[in-house]
Amino acid sequence: MIDPSQLPAPPLAARNPHSYERHGRTVSDDYFWLKDQGYPNVTDETVLSYLKAENAYFEAAMAPVRPLVDTLFAEMKGRIKEDDASVPRRDGDWDFWWAFEKGAQYRRWMRRPTGTTEPGQVILDEVAEAEGKDYFRLGALAVSPDGRLAAWSSDSNGAERFTLKIRDLATGADIETVSEVVNGGVVWSAGSDAVAYTEVNDNWRTYRARLHRLGSDPAGDPTLYEEKEDIGFNVHVGRTQDRQWIILGTNDHETSEIRLVPATDPSAAPLLIAPRKAKRQYGVDSAHGKLWVHTNDDHINFRVAVASPEAPGEWETVIAGSDHVYIRGLSSFAQHLVIEERVDGLDQIRLRTYAGDEHRVAFPEASYTASLGTNPEFDSPGYRIGYASMVTPDTVFEYDPAARTLATKKVREVPSGYDASLYATERLMVPARDGVSIPVSIVYRKDFAKDGKGPLYLYAYGAYGIAIPPSFSTDRLSLLDRGWACAIAHIRGGDDLGYGWYLDGKAEKRWNTFHDFSDAAKGLIEAGFASAGRIAIQGGSAGGELMGVVANTDPDLWGAVVADVPFVDVLNTMQDESLPLTPGEWPEWGNPITDAAAFDLIRGYSPYDQVSAQAYPPMLITGGLNDPRVTYWEPAKWAAKLRVLKTDANPLLLKINMGAGHGGKSGRFTSITERAEAFAFMIEALS
Repeated sequence: MIDPSQLPAPPLAARNPHSYERHGRTVSDDYFWLKDQGYPNVTDETVLSYLKAENAYFEAAMAPVRPLVDTLFAEMKGRIKEDDASVPRRDGDWDFWWAFEKGAQYRRWMRRPTGTTEPGQVILDEVAEAEGKDYFRLGALAVSPDGRLAAWSSDSNGAERFTLKIRDLATGADIETVSEVVNGGVVWSAGSDAVAYTEVNDNWRTYRARLHRLGSDPAGDPTLYEEKEDIGFNVHVGRTQDRQWIILGTNDHETSEIRLVPATDPSAAPLLIAPRKAKRQYGVDSAHGKLWVHTNDDHINFRVAVASPEAPGEWETVIAGSDHVYIRGLSSFAQHLVIEERVDGLDQIRLRTYAGDEHRVAFPEASYTASLGTNPEFDSPGYRIGYASMVTPDTVFEYDPAARTLATKKVREVPSGYDASLYATERLMVPARDGVSIPVSIVYRKDFAKDGKGPLYLYAYGAYGIAIPPSFSTDRLSLLDRGWACAIAHIRGGDDLGYGWYLDGKAEKRWNTFHDFSDAAKGLIEAGFASAGRIAIQGGSAGGELMGVVANTDPDLWGAVVADVPFVDVLNTMQDESLPLTPGEWPEWGNPITDAAAFDLIRGYSPYDQVSAQAYPPMLITGGLNDPRVTYWEPAKWAAKLRVLKTDANPLLLKINMGAGHGGKSGRFTSITERAEAFAFMIEALS
């Protein structure tokens, strides 16, 4: 275990008294100064000096375990097929795929005429685009319908402001720069003469969709839709499966509104499907001259309806909502409505003909994750499906709906070797303190002894209705092969067991999420997978908030805590309307500015506000200087306060990526280093 007594003194941030009042309550925030008042430009030398000191302390603390980090890195890299490639997919006259060259950090995007075996033409070489950059992330990449051009966007510092360019595929040269403040998808017009895209404002909110006609001055690009009514809404663009319409959507976390414009005439007046109605969500696809609607308007688990473009707001039920079946989304292909759903927490894919005949795809295991893959064509004889389980590597299937068979197109290769027969997986139902049963997926080597002595890795997220599926992880093998068990707690706040599962973990019910996680850990202890203090936990972003809460409430349960880009300064962030995403987050967490009850609730669990003078387990906290989602000062303030108040001698490390954002470092190998550091920290803590 890392011994702080053998290290230089950790950095201690200055405590500068700062307080404010709200709803008659006084809140003290001695580390308020760590927010550079010039943000998003962070130039305050006092702030930067502190962050650099924390990074130096992190490096000093990790120095003794660098050999283990290097070993883990080598193991993780050895499980990556270096010259990997995706399965080509047909889109019109072309087959498209991506490929990595051996040793490359980034992909090349390729195409070749359908039906040929040519080596292929490079559409975009990420390796070349990333050269000389500390960070590179590809955003959108869309080839025009006539195949001559590509619209593509990239981010070079992690701040999630992408530059959109148009590339001539015959020459490989970029011929236009459309915008430098793009975020989201890009959609071509049917005539290949224009692209629809979305831009962010100073608060990183995608507030408008614009149309750029090739050859015109981007400064004069007309606005297709701008969100002026609600500062918490974000705008996005897409297209229907039949490519007849460009979708202009706007939404927050619980309400949506959609307009359509013809792909043949995107400057036409938008067709409003239905005006926004609080807490009503809907999505729209198009096939055979009809609109297919996915909505929660009359059932918490959504229904499927049909409408006509002439009366787009009049929805006739096709598949009714169900307490048992959670309808997650639909795509309308030429032959089928393909419906993604979840039954008892298990992914299902249902195919329904337009005559009403339907069936579900049969999968080979009892516990797995499955989803509709990339299927760009409207009329396709089969459907690509992605599949995995905690013991089965990621698999690409081609489903034949006529024969009802799955053909394996690709199984993720593990070059260093992988024998699935060595591992076992279970799904437990653990009782929470309120009597609700919490699903927990767990994987371990078959020689793992359930005697409470082994180390356990426990992960969860629990927010925004995002489920964490029981999927495959090659990185996880480094723990399993060292005698660990690894578990995922499917806690409330995600939508693992339906949309109601999400609602039961948000806003005023937020404590359910935190209690579920601790109760899941106690259930795993009772089942013999670990004992108190022998559990390493990890979560990121809202999952990092979870880590902060349970570190405060149940410190004795954990042997190590890894909190990545953690949302831990919840009360202050939710009161700062100047921050990038705050208004859009109020439906998720509550608005403490206007609602005293929300203020008290958030203050009661906000990890930064609830740090106390008690012993904490070993903790590793990460952040990103350019992160627009969880700003760098959240983890920095939290670590600073923990250093002063914690009563233990356990290591507390803070690492701030000075040139990256919410996702950490870019590059498939560079990013492994951070995962190896986290695993090494946990292994050392529990050794």
